[in-house]
Amino acid sequence: MINIGNSWDSVLAPLFESENYRNIRAFLKKEYSSKIVYPSMYDIFNAFKETPYEKVKAVILGQDPYHEPHQAHGLSFSVKEGVEPPPSLVNIFKELKNDLGIDPPESGDLTKWAQRGVLLLNATLTVRQGQANSHRNCGWTEFTDGVIKKLSERKEPMVFILWGGYARSKKSLIDTNRHFIVESVHPSPLSCYNGFFGSKPFSKTNAFLVKCGIPPIDWDLSR
Repeated sequence: MINIGNSWDSVLAPLFESENYRNIRAFLKKEYSSKIVYPSMYDIFNAFKETPYEKVKAVILGQDPYHEPHQAHGLSFSVKEGVEPPPSLVNIFKELKNDLGIDPPESGDLTKWAQRGVLLLNATLTVRQGQANSHRNCGWTEFTDGVIKKLSERKEPMVFILWGGYARSKKSLIDTNRHFIVESVHPSPLSCYNGFFGSKPFSKTNAFLVKCGIPPIDWDLSR
């Protein structure tokens, strides 16, 4: 049984007890024993460990983990300390500067965001080395769709930040009478100039939180 160590344990219990998760577990046992898989099996659920259910102010939804060595550590778009930020993350930091005037940090580790209430959730939580989306059909999508539904059911409002077509396809799972969606094209170099730059996701998120009487997120990773 998975032990997150916070409020997610009770929230996710039905998902962890499902046949779908048993199938995921059996699949991962084979994959980790025969292939190189990211992130480390000890980091798969880091997003939940860093951001308890009741502490979530915003969700940044990614597709699947980075698939090159030393990058993925269980938080969407984030890389480990000392690893060069990939192009999409560089563009996220550029928009952060454009939006809030915050200079790009030296590190691409977004753990501080997670600890401040930003759930950095990938739709697929594992991947084979060098093979993007290689685990998308193992059951993770059903699992994380369940996570999004659990978040949407929460009474306290939050912001869902959806970048790119895949993330935006999850809108039907979100109760927009209760929660707020910030969306744009993906920050990848292929699409960033088609609506990501200038979309101001960070200030829009904080404006909604403040309107709801919730303290805004401190997006400055240097603090």
